[in-house]
Amino acid sequence: MMDFFNDHKKLYSASLLFFLVLTLIICILPALDNQRIYQPLSTSKAMTETETRGKMLFIKEGCVACHTQQVRNVDMDQVFGSRPSIASDYARNKRLNLFQNTATLMGTERTGPDLTNIGQRQSSLDWHYTHLYNPRAVVPQSIMPAYPWLFIEKDALDPNDVEAKIPTEFLKSKTKKIVISQDAKDLVAYLLFLKQPDLPKSIAPKEFLYKQKERKSETGSKSNLPDGEALFITHCATCHQASGEGVLGAFPPLKGDQVVLGNNIDLYVTIIMNGYNGLAPAYAEMPAVGTTANLKAEEVAAIINHERKSWGNNASEVTVEEVQNIMDKIEKK
Repeated sequence: MMDFFNDHKKLYSASLLFFLVLTLIICILPALDNQRIYQPLSTSKAMTETETRGKMLFIKEGCVACHTQQVRNVDMDQVFGSRPSIASDYARNKRLNLFQNTATLMGTERTGPDLTNIGQRQSSLDWHYTHLYNPRAVVPQSIMPAYPWLFIEKDALDPNDVEAKIPTEFLKSKTKKIVISQDAKDLVAYLLFLKQPDLPKSIAPKEFLYKQKERKSETGSKSNLPDGEALFITHCATCHQASGEGVLGAFPPLKGDQVVLGNNIDLYVTIIMNGYNGLAPAYAEMPAVGTTANLKAEEVAAIINHERKSWGNNASEVTVEEVQNIMDKIEKK
């Protein structure tokens, strides 16, 4: 036995063999088994070339340092996704080659909000471009750095140029045109790709833990509705602002708006569900927020009532039945 410990060749050979066997048992075989078990969800989609380039730019710009892509199973994370994340959500991440793995970008710190479902939470192209150029233009309290190098300043637009909707006060030069570069288009394409896929019916979603008491609307007589203010903050405030005053040159105000205060509820609901481009070029196009977020009739009604009763607005409230009838008509078209 002592000969074994005195023979360095035998000692190091045995140690190396022991290390390799442990590596196989503890690391390699479980990893292969995980790859076999955890397959991509049938409702998920593979990234396009544009989205893949955007992901690489997301890594290059260090966005993962401040943004996570994982919804934990605690109730406070429910604002970032409809369910907690599971291993299959990351099953499409494949190795780049034999020597390079690909980043899952789950992150470890939330200096900024989680981006797991940002493509659904914020589906406006114009908002993302404005936010990249200068985050303070749409989120005044933001501490995110600006990325102006993803845009091109020009004296005049060329035929194929797409101009970013940047509020005048955030422009370095009032006479220059801000053109969206291909890098910016790729990065935003990746951000819009980030949508939490629905689970197949065969998989039961995990429950969120430590649930908070659900708030009900305190507006008028419609107290059985969800909290319209919270829904507005989640789905609308990033563009129209919590003050309802919008962003001049980018997103229209809801304070004193004729659609908000008017009696044409059909138009109102249609704008929320299908989006609107009737104010271009003065303002950016509104995406189909209601359809993208799968808002229910009671949620749309709560948002409308909040907007019609806030910021000095004083219009009559709508009922869930009214909104549901309009949504049924929209669905049939």
